[in-house]
Amino acid sequence: MTEQDFFKFMSELKMYDLTQDLSIHTPPWPSYMPLGIQYFKRIAGAHMGQGASGQILTTSNHVGTHMDGEIHFHPSGRPIGKVPLNEWVGEGVVVDISDDVGDYDLYTPKMITDRVEVKKGDILIINTGYNRYGWDQNKSDEIRYFVKHPGPGKDFHKWAIKMKLKWIGVDCGSADHPMNTIIRQWHPAKFKEAEQLLIDKYGAKSWDEYFPQDEYYQVMHLKLFPQRIVHAENLGGDIGKLSNKRAWIGCFPLKGIELESSMCRIVAFSN
Repeated sequence: MTEQDFFKFMSELKMYDLTQDLSIHTPPWPSYMPLGIQYFKRIAGAHMGQGASGQILTTSNHVGTHMDGEIHFHPSGRPIGKVPLNEWVGEGVVVDISDDVGDYDLYTPKMITDRVEVKKGDILIINTGYNRYGWDQNKSDEIRYFVKHPGPGKDFHKWAIKMKLKWIGVDCGSADHPMNTIIRQWHPAKFKEAEQLLIDKYGAKSWDEYFPQDEYYQVMHLKLFPQRIVHAENLGGDIGKLSNKRAWIGCFPLKGIELESSMCRIVAFSN
């Protein structure tokens, strides 16, 4: 391919923004600091001539679309800014399983591979449909988005390791099932709902019998981050326009050499 052919090819690709809107109203992951924005100067405040507006931002790294870095749960891992840019960008798939999952449900590798081919080393973006409950949507529902969203089944993390996925993105509050996080303690009534669904739908005796917590608590963080398989959470934007399609996908976090995680922009290119 010549340089001219390359630029023509790139000019004909469509660009999809998979990023949730960011605002002081964007809810952080429960218990984390939200985004704060404060002007420290304004245009009209100059003494001589026209000035400039300037802002100070205070936030945690887990507001809106963000990439969980290795050291978020793995202290000997790499901070965000030490990960080479080519590890954030590459070939991947956006898979839509929204017709198969609802509140507290489990998703499996088969649900993914029945819809689209996944290659070793892919970036995997999972559309559970729960982006429709994001704060910036008409059906906004913060409890469903963070507390009731679907999550991975028992063998999902093992499959991710076997496939050597580059990174994973999800359109909901966490890449872990919410009831395999501290949320189960904060919302005991919702945990009972989730456990009853697990018993009725999946034939479990109890949540902890099906998901022993010494193995499955934050499993997508604790078991995958040491393997350098991290994930982005709270995706949204144009995610519904790329259902079950391959794409060239890029995540662009801050190049912060101390950052455990980072708010980011996630973009996909496809025809």
